[in-house]
Amino acid sequence: MKYVLPVLALLTTPTLASASDYQICNGQFALCAASSATLTGKTISVRTATGTAQFPEAVAVCPVLTGKAIADVAGGNMRGSCDAPAGKIWSLFSPVRVFPQAPDWKPVKATIRTFTTGEGTAGMSNMFSFSCTKTKTVNGVQLADCYGPINENLSGGTVPVGTTAITEAPVGSPYAVAGPVQ
Repeated sequence: MKYVLPVLALLTTPTLASASDYQICNGQFALCAASSATLTGKTISVRTATGTAQFPEAVAVCPVLTGKAIADVAGGNMRGSCDAPAGKIWSLFSPVRVFPQAPDWKPVKATIRTFTTGEGTAGMSNMFSFSCTKTKTVNGVQLADCYGPINENLSGGTVPVGTTAITEAPVGSPYAVAGPVQ
């Protein structure tokens, strides 16, 4: 329950709800909740309530899970349904408490923390409802490269420096995959 409450707060924030269409998807998905990201040097288009917005793009390595997960089919770069483009999967949210995490990709209990966004790598990345490509398997865990924006607030706006964010990535992770709580 402790894990689900912050998520429900994020998902029901009025500014998010107006541009969102949350659904439960069933099948393979990437769970980036405890991942960090690296800038790609490119930009990525993010769906918003009024069109698209451009952000610096980052890539996160995330474990692939199978089951039910929460998606914003009107957000990220999803196109209105849980159906992923050919050869891709979505990076979604799941309230699982134990899942494979870097560096060895063994299942570990999730540790939720907050942090304050800063400059450079102290910013955050958003991988929720973005496209991923399955890559290699490590210690029996299928991994995926997921591409999403840096400092985007889940509805296409910019996350300013000094924003409180929630993540499961370790302290000091560059561009921790996170969601703003302000």
